[in-house]
Order: sequence, then structure tokens, then C-alpha cells
Amino acid sequence: MSRTLRNRAIKTTAIAAAVIGIVGVAQARDQVRIVGSSTVYPFSSYVAEEFGAISDYPTPVIESTGSGGGLRLFCNGVGEGTPDISNASRRMKPSEFERCAENGVTDITEAFVGYDGIAFAQSGANPAMDVTREQLFMALAAKVPVDGELVDNPYKKWNEIDASLPNREIAVYGPPTTSGTRDAFEELVMEAASESMSAYGGEGFTDIRADGAYIDSGENDNLIVRRLVENTNAFGIFGYSFLEENVDSLQGSSIDGVAPTPEAIGSGEYPVSRSMFFYIKNQHADDVPAMYDYADLFMSEQMVGELGYLKGIGLIPAGEKLRGEARGVVESRTALELSDLN
Repeated sequence: MSRTLRNRAIKTTAIAAAVIGIVGVAQARDQVRIVGSSTVYPFSSYVAEEFGAISDYPTPVIESTGSGGGLRLFCNGVGEGTPDISNASRRMKPSEFERCAENGVTDITEAFVGYDGIAFAQSGANPAMDVTREQLFMALAAKVPVDGELVDNPYKKWNEIDASLPNREIAVYGPPTTSGTRDAFEELVMEAASESMSAYGGEGFTDIRADGAYIDSGENDNLIVRRLVENTNAFGIFGYSFLEENVDSLQGSSIDGVAPTPEAIGSGEYPVSRSMFFYIKNQHADDVPAMYDYADLFMSEQMVGELGYLKGIGLIPAGEKLRGEARGVVESRTALELSDLN
């Protein structure tokens, strides 16, 4: 065979291999791929294990990437290499929806799961320390008002903010900027506490200090729990379900006089409660047939109801009417619209 024919044969073989590879990518897969919120992760994992046990499909693969990180991966496009579902401890932002659309992700169903609270917790070996949102803001804001001027946060200890607080160094382990828990904390604590402060011009201030008082601890809330057991002077910010699972070693602070209890979170009385969701990429339905079966199981009364399994690990169920409406949205594969998010 001549060199020209040999080269042509090699190129033809390479092209054929590439075509076979592309066909392989397009083939259906049995395993659902899920990314997103560390707060929703324990609930999603429970459903995934149950799904793997009772169905003919393998247990879904779940990555704890944070709400923002998960939605970024989810919105990267359609097809192999992109997730089928993204968990979120906050609602999708309009900007994220628009990015999805730009990348061809144009058919999304939003699943409202229930409620969770953000706990501000410490080692159970300490005396209780209850706080207000304003005190939390003054401890963690990057800039605070002093004598009418905004300055870099000077507070090193809690009692420098209020004499009723203990003489302890301000050290708070918390989630990173990609986390829905961080987003919710900034909105429900930082913004809510500062929007009435004249020093900020009537707008909420959400910048968290970066001088070591707030310690970015990644997306693994269990790591924060372990650190609080080791460092009894510190506090942690994480989802209520992790406090529920560690009541033998941790205690949650009351915020604005309200303790983090399932009843207070579900009623909205607890000031730092939020809704939880997952988002379904409907364009993957044909290639990932297990996706809808998993979603339907997650939304079942068996999982999210008042007597559901997920309540036992910290989920705060929504009311019966809301649960029924949310289940109907998923069962009908209703497409999310940008106007729903505004």
C-alpha cells in the first residue's frame, strides 16, 4: 500500500472511531447524574439510595457542589457530560435561567421540596448564646458604621459588639460564595439587618469580612460540624438538618428570640428559614429514562410528607396543599418560565 493510501486509511479509521464515539455519547444511560446544594444533599442522597433499592436502575450519582456551582454545571448545556438534575437551597436566579437558555437548556421543571432553616450553632459544651440578626451582621460585615462612618470591621470579640455577649473571639465557619446557604444567609441576615441602617443609604449590605473572622469552609457541612466539636470557641453556619443530626454535640442559637425548631421554620417564624428545590432538565428525559422516576419518588408523600422519611432527617414539610401543587408541577413536567422567577 502506498504512503498516500495508508494515510488516507488511517484518517478514515480515525473518522469512523470519532463517529462511533459520538454515537456512544448519544446513547441512553441508566444512571441519573445530580449536582448542587450541600443542604439538599442529605435528602437527595436518601431518595437516591431508596431509588436504587426499589427500582431496576442503579443508584443516582450525586455531587455536592453548592447551589450556585450546581446550577452553573446544569446550565452548561444539554447532553452527555452535563447533569440531569440540580439541587438548590434557594430558587434559581433569573440570570441563571437566562444562561441556561443561552446554552440550549430551554425546558426545565422546578420541584419545590420543602423548607429548611439556617442554623447558627456551636458546641453543646458551651453556655447558650442567643443573638439578633443585627449582632450577627456587626460581627460578620466587611464594613460597619463607627461614629457615623463606614470602616473596616474592627470587632475581634463578641462582647465588643454587645456587652451581653461572651468574651469570645469571633470565629465563624461558614459556606463559600457558591453555596445557596451563603446566598440565603446574606439575604435573610446581612441584608435584612442592614437595609434600615442609614450608613448604608437604605440598601442592604451583604459583603462578609475576609480578615479571618469568617472562615470559608467549603461545601461540606459535615466538615463544619466536625470543626465545631474540635474548636469549642467557634460558631458555624449550616442547614438545620445538620443540627438535627448532631444534637448530641451541637446547640443552635435562637435568632431574634426564636429557636430553630421544625415548627418555627415551617411557619416562617424563625427568621432564617428558606425553601429548597431541585431542577429537572426535561431535555434529558429520552436519554435518561430513570430521571422522572427518581423525581416522582422524591416528591412522593412517602418522602416529603408529614410522615415522610425525609422529615426524620431534618426536612420541614410544606403544607398539604403546597405539597400537592408542587407534586403536580413535577408530574406534569411543567416548564419553568423566566416570569416565574421575578
